[in-house]
Amino acid sequence: MDSPRALITGITGQDGSYLAEFLLGKGYEVFGLVRRSSSKNFERIAHILPRIQLVQGDLLDQSSLMRALGESRPAEIYNLAAQSFVPTSFDEPVHTAEVTGLGVTRLLEAMRHVAPKARFYQASTSEMFGHAQETPQRESTPFHPRSPYGVAKVYAHWITVNMRESYGLYATSGILFNHESPRRGTEFVTRKITRAAARIRLGKERELVLGNLEARRDWGHAADYVEAMWRMLQQREPRDYVIATGEMHGVREVCELAFAHAGLAWNDHVRTDPAFHRPAEVHLLCGDASRARAELGWRPRIDFAALIREMVDADLARERVS
Repeated sequence: MDSPRALITGITGQDGSYLAEFLLGKGYEVFGLVRRSSSKNFERIAHILPRIQLVQGDLLDQSSLMRALGESRPAEIYNLAAQSFVPTSFDEPVHTAEVTGLGVTRLLEAMRHVAPKARFYQASTSEMFGHAQETPQRESTPFHPRSPYGVAKVYAHWITVNMRESYGLYATSGILFNHESPRRGTEFVTRKITRAAARIRLGKERELVLGNLEARRDWGHAADYVEAMWRMLQQREPRDYVIATGEMHGVREVCELAFAHAGLAWNDHVRTDPAFHRPAEVHLLCGDASRARAELGWRPRIDFAALIREMVDADLARERVS
């Protein structure tokens, strides 16, 4: 019996690397979509490169996506590629819309023509809720995005629903709340904090400058969340799911845990600067994953404190050898 084939866009990112590992463990033949560029960042997938196949394609170019689907012939497509850094979306709203929003339309159109029997996963986000009208947020909570990134993701979410309803595609969205890991990019606040704690502990830096310490999020581990993605595509019918821990923690708490684990007092080294605040802030995000627990049998395994400790330990190890 042939191994199932999966195509992952964004395979070089945090989620893509964990998902590729997970699918390889399930016996999949894994293809990763990568853009043609003069510089390639394969750091997160270097350890599995011999076991995966890379195909070229770009969410800005539908013909390249059609070629990639024809080459990989996937049974499952996981769209994790996006311009996903919220502050950059304020600086580059048009590019964010093209990649994060319209890019999904191009990929779904390519799927409709080349691989209509495949199953499609769209990486939606809690940032779509933004100025949330209820807490916790669930699948029925109205969207009110507060950034160009959130707006683009709302479009991507609804075009996925529309393609499912219009053409009968198996297309589902996972509304994932914040999920972190040692592979998180250093521009994101959790990794910014854990890396700074490690560098200060080792005498490489003296302080960390942050924006809003009062922002609260529902943070989980990326390795747990990619399993939920796979479980969504194993259901008989496509449906959208909130994936979250149901617990809120503040940026201040991340600082406290990270610096304490590094043997430091966070308030000796952290200061705030209003220049780091978003133009439109999202203050409270907390998800209700009841549907995912009941229908997918999914629940998070790694708690918040363990996540932060793992990230600090990984950053200490990196900084000691760099």
